[in-house]
Amino acid sequence: MSRTLFDKIWDSHIVKKKEGYPDPLFIDRHFIHEVTSPQAFDGLKKRGIGVFNTERTTATADHNVPTKDQHLPIKEALSRHQVEALRKNCKDFGVTLYDLGHPFQGIVHIIGPELGLTLPGMTIVCGDSHTSTHGAFGSIAFGIGTSEVEQVLATQCILQYKPKRMKIEINGPLSKGVLAKDIILYIISKISSSGATGYFVEYAGDTIENLSMEARMTICNMSIEMGARGGLIAPDEVTFDYIKGKKFAPQGAELHKKIEQWKTLKSDEDATFDKVLVFDATDIGPMITYGTNPGMGIKITDRIPTPEELKDISEQPSFIKSLNYMGLEPGSQLMGKHIDYVFIGSCTNARIEDLRLVASIVKGKKKAEGVEVWVVPGSKQVEEQARKEGLDKIFEAAGFELRSPGCSACLGMNEDKIPPGKYCISTSNRNFEGRQGPKSRTFLASPLSAAAAAITGRVTDVRELITN
Repeated sequence: MSRTLFDKIWDSHIVKKKEGYPDPLFIDRHFIHEVTSPQAFDGLKKRGIGVFNTERTTATADHNVPTKDQHLPIKEALSRHQVEALRKNCKDFGVTLYDLGHPFQGIVHIIGPELGLTLPGMTIVCGDSHTSTHGAFGSIAFGIGTSEVEQVLATQCILQYKPKRMKIEINGPLSKGVLAKDIILYIISKISSSGATGYFVEYAGDTIENLSMEARMTICNMSIEMGARGGLIAPDEVTFDYIKGKKFAPQGAELHKKIEQWKTLKSDEDATFDKVLVFDATDIGPMITYGTNPGMGIKITDRIPTPEELKDISEQPSFIKSLNYMGLEPGSQLMGKHIDYVFIGSCTNARIEDLRLVASIVKGKKKAEGVEVWVVPGSKQVEEQARKEGLDKIFEAAGFELRSPGCSACLGMNEDKIPPGKYCISTSNRNFEGRQGPKSRTFLASPLSAAAAAITGRVTDVRELITN
């Protein structure tokens, strides 16, 4: 019987199948952080039980941590309390923690792949929706709630109903200035922020095959923004080359054996999906969002639609409300719109490849007057590599502020908030009302587009700055 990649991984992890009930899935890797784990650990304490498999559980501090002066006590009381609770719980239960100051600390979805903890064929969960990032390795990775975090800590298993399967195929060469972030924003703009609800998405096609691992992670990361349970990409030589040499990945003969197994992790030629979508990469340009959900996106050179142009008339009230919040007019263009802040970071776009792309645009230039630019690496390893390559000097000369690792201004849970009414071009994944701070206004875009805005002080087509 022909099966999809998703089916192969899911079915091989079912502990015991029973019709009419959710599947008990064995979980290969459980990532935890300071926000969604305290209540789960409290539950274990009340029941008098420990963590079932500490070797498969990895913790880091990322959401609430400051990105300046990380060697000092955390100022915000709630953030400090949550990080201290994570430290105590990990010590009490014997869980490995990459705390502030540790060379492996960073955003949970960035440290997993860079440490070789994320591997093909795995089931991976974390109390964070963007766990789907790890699907870029050909794994089933999805976010879970706090009660489910406790369930996995206690049993190394989780009860889940099997989602439907969707295939999104993208073919063709990418145009100049177009990145993986533009691909996923384009797809979401076409199918809406709920277009993949109830599905697990497999991305395929030659456009995907020609992407780096960092770019693939960006795409899988934002599967959630179209309502999907998660996204994955079949592993190939690009995947295997990325894994080689990672600290906790298999080495030598063991790695060779694993690669032979991983080569079987692909959908059968005649596998059936519940839904298939096909897109032409040549139609994708640099993208930007204009509203308050990631589906409200346009090519950076296009204009904002009018209420009459919406496909679904029932969306008009929320559309108008969104534009009012953003201070924008229907039918207007974003090109040339003044920008106050630029945030380059998050689990979507804070890897070394992202920072290199930004540096390639800003080298020898200065940020626009009145624009504040934060560059927040996704991990201590990314930060160290950036300094090793001299990217920190490029950013410093341009007037950018290179900070320490953390989720930072992706979400308003720490000290890095965008002030009320200010406009921010962000490489993160969500543009909800108040996401980056109360009454803040967010445009989602690629690292290249964010870098261009930092230099010009306005929404800019990055192709105007690319010289080759």
